[in-house]
Amino acid sequence: MQAPKAKKAPKELQIHGDTRIDNYFWLNQREDQEVLDYLNAENDYTKEVLKPTEKLQEDLYEEMVGRIKKDDASVPYRKNGYWYYTRFITEGEYPIYCRKKGDGKLEDAGEEEIVFDVNEMAKDHAYYKLGSFTISENNELCVYSEDTVSRRIYTLYLKNLKTGEKQEMEIPGTTGGATWAADNQTIFYTLKDEKTLRSYKIMSYNILTKEHKVRYVETDDTFNCGVYKSKSQKYIVISSGASITSEYQVIASSQPEDEFKLFQSRIRGLEYGITHYKDRWYIVTNWDAQNFRLMQTDEVRTEREHWQEVIAHREDTLLEGVELFRNHMVVEERSNGQNHIRIINQTTKEEHYMQFESETYDCWSSTNPEFETDILRFGYTSMTTPSSVFDYHMDTKDKTLLKQQEVLGGYDESLYESKRMWATARDGAKVPMSVVYRKQLRGESQKVNGDDVTLSDFAEGEIVQRPTLLYAYGSYGHSLDPYFSSIRLTLLDRGFVYVIAHIRGGEDLGRQWYDDGKLLNKKNTFYDFIDCAEHLITAGITTPQKLYAQGGSAGGLLIGAVINYRPELWKGVIAQVPFVDVVTTMLDDTIPLTTGEYDEWGNPNDKEYYHYIKSYSPYDNIEAKDYPNMLITTGLHDSQVQYWEPAKWLAKLREQKTDENILIMDCNMETGHGGASGRFEALRETAKEFAFLFLLEGINQ
Repeated sequence: MQAPKAKKAPKELQIHGDTRIDNYFWLNQREDQEVLDYLNAENDYTKEVLKPTEKLQEDLYEEMVGRIKKDDASVPYRKNGYWYYTRFITEGEYPIYCRKKGDGKLEDAGEEEIVFDVNEMAKDHAYYKLGSFTISENNELCVYSEDTVSRRIYTLYLKNLKTGEKQEMEIPGTTGGATWAADNQTIFYTLKDEKTLRSYKIMSYNILTKEHKVRYVETDDTFNCGVYKSKSQKYIVISSGASITSEYQVIASSQPEDEFKLFQSRIRGLEYGITHYKDRWYIVTNWDAQNFRLMQTDEVRTEREHWQEVIAHREDTLLEGVELFRNHMVVEERSNGQNHIRIINQTTKEEHYMQFESETYDCWSSTNPEFETDILRFGYTSMTTPSSVFDYHMDTKDKTLLKQQEVLGGYDESLYESKRMWATARDGAKVPMSVVYRKQLRGESQKVNGDDVTLSDFAEGEIVQRPTLLYAYGSYGHSLDPYFSSIRLTLLDRGFVYVIAHIRGGEDLGRQWYDDGKLLNKKNTFYDFIDCAEHLITAGITTPQKLYAQGGSAGGLLIGAVINYRPELWKGVIAQVPFVDVVTTMLDDTIPLTTGEYDEWGNPNDKEYYHYIKSYSPYDNIEAKDYPNMLITTGLHDSQVQYWEPAKWLAKLREQKTDENILIMDCNMETGHGGASGRFEALRETAKEFAFLFLLEGINQ
């Protein structure tokens, strides 16, 4: 079967005296039959190329599903007189949300109430997403949201929890969240712009009078807004924010008709977040503090001039957030590429850090809706330890394991090892990498200098040369914490080394790490990834003939850039929903999310940013040369990265590349940015990606 060949229809794109010719611009017509025919032809071609792996795909799918406890349940938490939890049934793709009435112990609680059985709600839809649900303070009513298209546009509905009946309310075009006022009849919600999908308008709705009111309109098209209730339940909060600027407004939850009061007016570059406790507000802010500090003020005088410092700024530690309890403050921090939980007694001011043994772990404050407790619910995982939920007594330091993710099939943690490695970037920066591998591969060993060695023996300078998958993101200050994945075992058990590169553009090493990977520093993100790859090769862990790369969304941009810079480094790459036509997208302010992205990428209407973005944009820098084997994925209804970006990229690559390597695209015609909605169905996409890697590596079982 011949690879499809997209028609060329040259379109001139001119700005700043520069002309670009886009031969595949026509692919941006989502409803055009010719476009749909082309996407379907690419899907047919992909299926043909991967046909030798069909049995393997099914086997991989069954293997991954076989590790999942199908009738699992979450650890219950208590809120407002009820215990809440989520459970799954063996045959169910979706969760069942439940509650039991009771203020005491769980075993003394009442009968189970099913709030939502998502399996029933999803059964008539190819795609279904329950956005969120919020229960009124009297525990009788619930606002919930649905997306059945995968565009992240939700419709709000109302359910009576006493009768189980759906009420007369339908509000389309929302972000999916809603907030109850204390009167149990007023809800606040956020509308999206129909075209750009920007969250721009806060509304209130009275379920008795059926009246909608506009409460706030965000007029700056680089800002999004939202609404929520403080953990103390005392305030309704409107948040407005761009990448580097924040603003909040508040009213008492008991007075939903009041005018919102500005907390602190926006100042470009001023970021802050607010938490209410008793008669005070606590503020995490970057005011004179690149890595953020903690301030406080009283409920009335909320402007910046009244803020008082509680935790000072530290050059080596990023302050990520705080959680407040009756007697304790929980501080989440990040230093040396690792996150930490710090406990401060609010009365005695004594403090300590929670201790963890692994050097590649993730920990986080979990679901803690109650103030009146000395117990912190937290989560923990490492690259070899399944996700775990603990209760931690903040005074005694006693830790109780409540649940650890069960991996069916006899997972043995001792067979796997993880470590932290550091690559030296070309400008001298030290880039951390989290590495995990299986020590012994089904009893196999490898001869090195006449001796049997396994992956457990590897160290920098020793030659092991295993297939290696290098993964990264590197944008928006998003840190990729090392975590356990039962799905990843499918790679590790077949000899793969899995590596997360904590490259610039994330906040893994603090806010400066992010700043050094955005705007006019964006190329550091790509160079770091390449330098990490070269470190793995130099260390003897892998070779260019066994090295693979993967990234999604902005991480897909990363993949697109590095294969332009250094195509010879990679045997194959997987680019998931890749953001690759950066110039064209950032010049089109009608495309969802564009205007809010200027602080991340720069505004190409500015000549300096235009030329810089153009110099790395994957689509604009394709050349006539050899490229690695490639699998590209996208979704027709993607609202984050429009499907036509990867489609155009594929068409241009196929036109220009000079090799015979695999180049295929899998376009899901029913989903968007996140892929399939069911917990098992999504694994079929993963099985396809793994089968692609194994095909290249010569692994057939």
